[in-house]
Amino acid sequence: MDILNAFVALLNYVMIPATAYGAQLALGALGVTLVYGILRFSNFAHGDTMAFGTAMVILATWGLQALGVSAGPLPTALLALPLGIAATALLVLGTDRTVYRFYRREKAAPVVMVMVSVGVMFVMNGLTRFVIGVDEIRFDDGVRFLISAREFKQATGLSEGLALRGTQVLTVVTAGLMVWALFWFLNHTRTGKSMRAYSDNEDLALLSGIDPERVVAVTWIIAAALATTAGTLYGLDKAFKAFNYFHLLLPIFAASIVGGLGNPLGAIAGGFLIAYSEVSITYAFKKVLGYLAPEGWEPEGLVQLLSTEYKFAVSFAILVVVLLFRPTGIFKGKSV
Repeated sequence: MDILNAFVALLNYVMIPATAYGAQLALGALGVTLVYGILRFSNFAHGDTMAFGTAMVILATWGLQALGVSAGPLPTALLALPLGIAATALLVLGTDRTVYRFYRREKAAPVVMVMVSVGVMFVMNGLTRFVIGVDEIRFDDGVRFLISAREFKQATGLSEGLALRGTQVLTVVTAGLMVWALFWFLNHTRTGKSMRAYSDNEDLALLSGIDPERVVAVTWIIAAALATTAGTLYGLDKAFKAFNYFHLLLPIFAASIVGGLGNPLGAIAGGFLIAYSEVSITYAFKKVLGYLAPEGWEPEGLVQLLSTEYKFAVSFAILVVVLLFRPTGIFKGKSV
């Protein structure tokens, strides 16, 4: 029984939260790696694109709720998600037309594009906070728990309860569907194949008659969809606060680089690697080891490698190690 209690505690506090968080990071990292692979610069405004997209979803959610529209047991935000994606796509397309296109035509160096994206990041951050405010917002209606700790204890007789939130399952399922749709689009549609050709060899793609402006526009639309979905899932799972998405930029970029910048599979693998590393290193294993240790040998301390305040330091440390020893990442993407 103690082994089962230890496993349930590990599942409850490490594996399930890390899987949901990893799915959110994977979607965010996919957006970063897509822009890097096709447009050839690191988009530092991606975190605030997530924040803006989520803010639009929240506003649309409030509008639908005011009209009495709901998704039953699912969050109303799922119905509002397409509206949020559309608004975010318009914003990033407008930003590309007014800002990035000039530097692209001038053949600006990637470092210049990065600095431009930093400026766009601050503008988007201010815009988001102006539109929706700076307070923490919870918008996760619908069924809260699929499995509650009390029901689990009663059903199993274990002393450790398992709680599975609906938003965690929704995160994994939605992320899986988004990843499948993205890979299908890139591999089986004419536009997707054009994007892959443009990413592999821009000059050859242009000679083949591929319209670069169409490729750029579709890339931004997909990046907006990924950012809005990732941001909405993160907000549903935890809570929305505009500035939190700026903090997410570090683990998202770490996931992209660790997996292999420019490689979609690497972005997914990197997202889960970063998530499991952050959660497991900052988790206090006292409870788990207390179940497993012989009587009288239970640990007195928390058995925690790092405090939760240092969660993002884990991403930074992994990022530094990868950049030093394997700059192309696990799946050998483009070097930074």
